[in-house]
Amino acid sequence: MESLTSVIWETPVHILFAASVALVVFAFYSLYAVLHLIAPKPRPGLPSEKTYITTTPTGIVTRQLPCWHDRWLADRHASEARARNDDPTKLDIADTGSIDPAEVRMSVVFPAYNEEDRILPTLKEAVEYLDATFGRHPHPRHHRKTLPKRPSTPRKHVINAPREDLSGYEILIVNDGSTDRTVDVALEFSREHGLHDILRVVTLEKNRGKGGGVTHGLRHVRGEYALFADADGASKFSDLEKLIEGCEEVVDGAHRGVAIGSRGHLVGSEAVVKRSALRNFLMRSFHLVLMILTPPATSRIRDTQCGFKLFSRAALPHIVPYMHAEGWIFDIEMLMLAESAPAVPVLGHDGTVIGSSPGIKVAEVPIDWHEVGGSKLNVIQDSIKMAIGLAVLRASWMMGVYRRRLT
Repeated sequence: MESLTSVIWETPVHILFAASVALVVFAFYSLYAVLHLIAPKPRPGLPSEKTYITTTPTGIVTRQLPCWHDRWLADRHASEARARNDDPTKLDIADTGSIDPAEVRMSVVFPAYNEEDRILPTLKEAVEYLDATFGRHPHPRHHRKTLPKRPSTPRKHVINAPREDLSGYEILIVNDGSTDRTVDVALEFSREHGLHDILRVVTLEKNRGKGGGVTHGLRHVRGEYALFADADGASKFSDLEKLIEGCEEVVDGAHRGVAIGSRGHLVGSEAVVKRSALRNFLMRSFHLVLMILTPPATSRIRDTQCGFKLFSRAALPHIVPYMHAEGWIFDIEMLMLAESAPAVPVLGHDGTVIGSSPGIKVAEVPIDWHEVGGSKLNVIQDSIKMAIGLAVLRASWMMGVYRRRLT
């Protein structure tokens, strides 16, 4: 130890400085290389995963799944090709916010892995609400009940505003490699309730995790709004109305907005107190880690993990194509991507540009929630995985391993 100290004292300052810089650079690139090896990489979709099955009055059919993401990807590739060619005669169509027009008012994505015992009550509650609120036909003249009215207060001028003449809904069940009767139960329900081509089942050949299932479903939604909800029915489905109101309150000049269900108001309530002390401790510890590792807007969210989140259609191209995480941590990546989304113009009531708005705003909306048995979450094991996953996720975005690029 003394010899080492003496060597340091005898070494010229400029050499020590150069060695320190070299050490920092080596450590940076070593970490960068390690992150490239361990950071999650999403699995590309397989051809069979771009089809869906649905019921008809006479049986079951397989059809091609619409995919706004494919169009977005083609536009992005064309833009990058023009950028490489540096052709000034052609306008850049690299609008990363471009997305095909909506065909229905609401899309609901249910990720499902071995949910035959829990999905039926969820579907019943969802269809009852969706039928009463949106109807089954995409044009409101075919829907006898009154659709939710737009806020009567003056609203800012927005691009991509939802069409007033659009109604109807779709349900996408993303079967994440289930080995039970989840698909059969869903199709039987569809047949009994006449949900032909409204309830669609997409099957992933291999289990991808909840995040992978949700991302895959959101790439194929046709709705003006897209909700993903847990198949266990823990959230009260009629609270979707609150999410829509919350989303409308935070949309920006391009009608980008996100609203998330929150159980933060339930802390201290009977629903949470009944949980084990270990689970509550891990929940609070994870939230502390979240506050430290995530950017400002995301760190202020009280409940990032509630499986009840709504996106305006215009927000999807700024989030879904850049998703990497396919496990439990995917919710946080979605919120981080929303926060870091590129700025859009802020328009006045007459349509003139009066400023810019960076990021996509997120409304955190208190909802009714109750514990449902049969959770596949291993409290200790998955909590550790989530903490490690969060650290890897944040480091990957900070160091450029993940970027807003094609995935």
